[in-house]
Amino acid sequence: MKNTVAILGATALVSLAYAAEQVHRPAPYRPFKGEYTIYSGDLDDQQAPTKEDRKLSFIIEGQPAKEIFNAMPPDDKQTCSGKKGARSRSKEKVWCTFDPADGYTCYFGFDLRTGKSIVGGIC
Repeated sequence: MKNTVAILGATALVSLAYAAEQVHRPAPYRPFKGEYTIYSGDLDDQQAPTKEDRKLSFIIEGQPAKEIFNAMPPDDKQTCSGKKGARSRSKEKVWCTFDPADGYTCYFGFDLRTGKSIVGGIC
C-alpha cells in the first residue's frame, strides 16, 4: 500500500512539474530547417574560415521565415529583385524577403570572433 501511494505521489509531482513547465513557455521553441555557412572575407567573396576571421551566415526559408517576416513590419521601400509582388523587410542586420515564386527567406549572421551581429545576406 505504501508503495502504491508513493508511486501515485511521484506521478502527481512529475505531472505538476510538466504542467508548470508548459505554463512558463508561452512562446515555445519550434524546429526549423535552414542552411548556414562559416566563412571569412565578405559574403560576396567568401573564403575558407581562418583563425583570425570566422563569420557565420544563416538562411531560413518557408513558414519560419514567413513568421519572422510578419513579425518585423513595415516593408522596405525597395526590394533587391524589383519583381512585381516582391517584398523586403529589414531591421538592423536581419533581412527577410518575399518572392511570389520562391516564398519567404530570411538572412542573418554573426562574427564568430566578436559575437556581434552581422549581415547574413546580400542583394
